[in-house]
Amino acid sequence: MNTKAGIFKNIRVYWLAFIVYWGIVLFGYDTGIGGGVVSAPYFLEQFGLIKDDGTKDVAKSNAVSSNVVSVLQAGAFFGALASAPLSAYIGRRPTLFGFTIIFVVGAILTTVAKGGSQGLAEIYAGRVISGLGIGGLSAVAPAFVSECAPKDVRGRITGLFQIMVAFGVMISYFVNFGIGIHISSGFKVWQIPFGFQLVPAGILAFGLLTVKESPRWLASVGREQEALETLAYLRRDSTSSHEILHEMAEIEAAIQEERESRKGLGWKEAFFGKGNFIRFFIAFVIFLLQQWAGQNSVNYYAPQIFASIGFTDRKNSLLASGVYGVVKLVATSLFIFFGVETLGRKLSLFISAMGMGTLFFIIGAILKTHPPPATSASVAAPNPPPASKAMAAMLYIYVCFYSMGWGPLPWVYVSDIFPTRTRHYGLAVASASQWLWNFVVSKVTPDLNTDLGYKMFLMFATINIGGMAVFSLLIPETKGKSLEEMDIIFGSITKEKRQADIDKHERGFNHVPSHSGSSTEKA
Repeated sequence: MNTKAGIFKNIRVYWLAFIVYWGIVLFGYDTGIGGGVVSAPYFLEQFGLIKDDGTKDVAKSNAVSSNVVSVLQAGAFFGALASAPLSAYIGRRPTLFGFTIIFVVGAILTTVAKGGSQGLAEIYAGRVISGLGIGGLSAVAPAFVSECAPKDVRGRITGLFQIMVAFGVMISYFVNFGIGIHISSGFKVWQIPFGFQLVPAGILAFGLLTVKESPRWLASVGREQEALETLAYLRRDSTSSHEILHEMAEIEAAIQEERESRKGLGWKEAFFGKGNFIRFFIAFVIFLLQQWAGQNSVNYYAPQIFASIGFTDRKNSLLASGVYGVVKLVATSLFIFFGVETLGRKLSLFISAMGMGTLFFIIGAILKTHPPPATSASVAAPNPPPASKAMAAMLYIYVCFYSMGWGPLPWVYVSDIFPTRTRHYGLAVASASQWLWNFVVSKVTPDLNTDLGYKMFLMFATINIGGMAVFSLLIPETKGKSLEEMDIIFGSITKEKRQADIDKHERGFNHVPSHSGSSTEKA
């Protein structure tokens, strides 16, 4: 009952997250769509990736595949970096709108591309421009949402990020599956999957007109009254309520302290201010590890990965990818709604890393002892043997472990640890780290898959257990702490000083004549 009441009380925050996160559906869709498009036989034919004997030119195909998939990440890296000063200056909402328009331009370019070298150049250019938009959206969206969410449901609402990524990825797999079954030739093989991106982009652009600016951002630029009204609107409460005034006092106290301690913030102070460097270090490393968890390699090149473990028929590999997308979406949703605030951040990350590593070791071992039968272009692909089905099942269980920790939690964790004044820098660094390693992983995966075979799974397993499980034991727990309490955890300010500041601001609010009755209300 409490959960239900909480959801209705916070319905406007959920609506804001729902709208803003269409940008994240784009992120998921765009990352999942590339691998299916570049593995389509007609695509390979059109862009000269088939040898004279009718077999695939593996080296050339790997190069084009990795370019189509990874130039998106390269664009996103720069979009994420540009988003920090922009969102600090003009606000979260206008920044999101601007990046949506940039994305649309790129999506149109990839959609109108025809065959041949010019078509490939248009696809590359469109993916880079779309990437700029996606990078900006991925950096600003979680900041915007976490600044509007009350602390008791922040993990759940910020975690919706990953549900929307999983939703976007799943849609992309089934769009590819549909194209694989019904359309075998013609430019529509890539025009439909690329054109479909315009749907979530349209929803986001129009949806942004229905939401308000972040109260924390408004307070940070001196628009306190507007911030108070927006906060009350988001919490569905009155501006004179004790809870609203207390939360506003917390926000104002934090902003004032940051101003006093970090006047004229530049990159140097942002990174090396008291208690800051460790936060940036965590933000960078957590995403380095997340990208090398192995999940992105499967995400981007699901049809190719499933083919490598024995799902050699195109229809089989696309369907196996679609099922993977569904499992990922369901597992992520269950964890976000029922697990994220129960287990805490550290334990979830630890269990997740251990589970992933164990399953990858098993997949690597099966692939070594039961390699799938070799196939040739002239013979129809056989049905996957039992060992291949077992490996697919392991991949499905693997993504459940990913979804209960290392998938959603790095974003939640990074949104948790930064104060208002440096949050846009923090999320920009996290996002840039994510896209940088994203780019590296998506660029090298086709070659890793071809050259390493079963050893690729063993490599990821080692990173999961040796790197990620150990890292999760070393970082501080943030569950149930307000954004303002993080300063105490990271040593920017003492607990006593923070309490004195909150009391001072609360007294200031309670002495405003129009709110005279509020001091007697119970929290």
